[in-house]
Amino acid sequence: MPRKIRQLIKELKKAGFEQVSGAGKGSHRKFVQDRFPGAVTLSGKEGTDAKQYQEREVKNAIEKIKQ
Repeated sequence: MPRKIRQLIKELKKAGFEQVSGAGKGSHRKFVQDRFPGAVTLSGKEGTDAKQYQEREVKNAIEKIKQ
């Protein structure tokens, strides 16, 4: 069963990512972290199911900053 967008946001924030204010349109949110090149963008309302590529992107971003 896919996780919800709100769970991915919680994981990113726990790993030290911060949401960039005003950097997303509509239901898009952009997260940045000093040790991560670029940004992670999540689309969808908080209660919707996350897509596989979104879960993979969040997992890879968190693993990259732990290195």
